[in-house]
Amino acid sequence: MERQTGVIIVAGGGGSRMGGSLPKQFMLLGGMPVLARTINNFAGALPGAEIVVVLPAAHIDFWQNFAARFEVAPHTVATGGGERFHSVKNGLAALRREPELIAVQDGVRPLATHELIRRTVAAAAEHGTAVPVIEPVDSFRETDDAGSHIVDRRRLRIVQTPQVFRTEILRRAYEAEYRPEFTDDASLVEQAGQEVFLCQGERANLKITTPEDLVFAEALLADREEKEREATEEAHGEHV
Repeated sequence: MERQTGVIIVAGGGGSRMGGSLPKQFMLLGGMPVLARTINNFAGALPGAEIVVVLPAAHIDFWQNFAARFEVAPHTVATGGGERFHSVKNGLAALRREPELIAVQDGVRPLATHELIRRTVAAAAEHGTAVPVIEPVDSFRETDDAGSHIVDRRRLRIVQTPQVFRTEILRRAYEAEYRPEFTDDASLVEQAGQEVFLCQGERANLKITTPEDLVFAEALLADREEKEREATEEAHGEHV
């Protein structure tokens, strides 16, 4: 299954909410660019998968020079479009192989675990579509002209990526004309008449958008790496 999966990583953000001149996908997380961690996660979870990274035209040369300074898994770079819709469409066109499944991932979600990626791919192989979600913990209110009212959060889910689809389903969905309500791939696939299967996401699968998100991501990464070190030391001790 792994060798039949193509990966499109969309990294078209300008980083305006981060407040700096460097787009968020290029900022360092644990000494490595956020985008590089995202790429490497997929290369590790899905060995042999073709990876296409979609970037704004103005950032492609910068990324290729910057990435050369780090250990980044092999990937192809495609030029992004005006909206996420157009960037994914360009990513689809850039795939050199025709896989069974295609995963679409936000470039600024660098902490998705291998387990999450593989779980979502397996669900898509079974159901045709798979979107990871988590339950909200906050309360919500919906506003309208009359004021606001509470929303039952038990019926809500927070949508994450990777969103994974059988190739023919995703390609057919992207034959549509762009509309502003197409905020993710699942909304486009659903509009095309395909039911979307929900699978379990991860709270640590952050989308880094603000400076605070980067702080949280650093803490989560440090904790994860510490646990991995402890597990390695424990396993080594058992074999001594």
